[in-house]
Amino acid sequence: MKRILEICIDSVESGIIAERSGADRVELCSNLYEGGTTPGPGTIRIARKELNIGLYIMIRPRGGDFLYSDIEFSIIKEDIRIAREEGADGIVTGILTADGHIDIPRTSELVELASPLPLTFHRAFDMTSEPFTAMEDIIRCGAHRILTSGHTNLVINNINLIKKLIKKAGNRIIIIPGSGINENNIAGIINETGAVELHLTGHRTINSKMRYQKQNIFMGGIPDIQEFSRKIADENRIRKIRDIIDSFV
Repeated sequence: MKRILEICIDSVESGIIAERSGADRVELCSNLYEGGTTPGPGTIRIARKELNIGLYIMIRPRGGDFLYSDIEFSIIKEDIRIAREEGADGIVTGILTADGHIDIPRTSELVELASPLPLTFHRAFDMTSEPFTAMEDIIRCGAHRILTSGHTNLVINNINLIKKLIKKAGNRIIIIPGSGINENNIAGIINETGAVELHLTGHRTINSKMRYQKQNIFMGGIPDIQEFSRKIADENRIRKIRDIIDSFV
């Protein structure tokens, strides 16, 4: 059985590296520092032109919570239409109610709108009040996958929950572990959970080529986010992770 490696990216450059390194598909986002938001249509279009592997598009109109107004829901639907028109292979999104439950009517509507593309319910799942109830609700909505860190910040912090979710899901939906997976822990995660699809960034930091670098000005107002470095997919790391995944039969 071939396990699927999904790389989370925020640039076409990283997508090209991910494909070259053995990824099966990418999840294309913007604003990874906020957990990922919807990329622009130009980025989606060029990504589709450049990539031959699966291209899943994050549909999230803003950072913050997953409780959306009517106008935000309209934006989500329009962005799904655009992603479909630009040749996406899958949609990644998620909507909750104010009480921390799956928004079943809206999620069902988005599954139908995305069809025939598969829909992944993203880590909004990790912000729900009860994981097994949330999983059953997502299954009822017709989604194809759930991306989860196990209701914690990192997969390794709650592997037991992910293992239970995968077992309970059976063949009804795919549970994808994601958050903090790397070449040092992926073998243990596969052994413990039996996951058939895995999600990670596999990135490295590169420095800006700007010769003049203005200091102490932060465009986002957050000093921890540096203006003269950025993260891109790391070919060596992803190849190593691919080899580890392929060592499992």
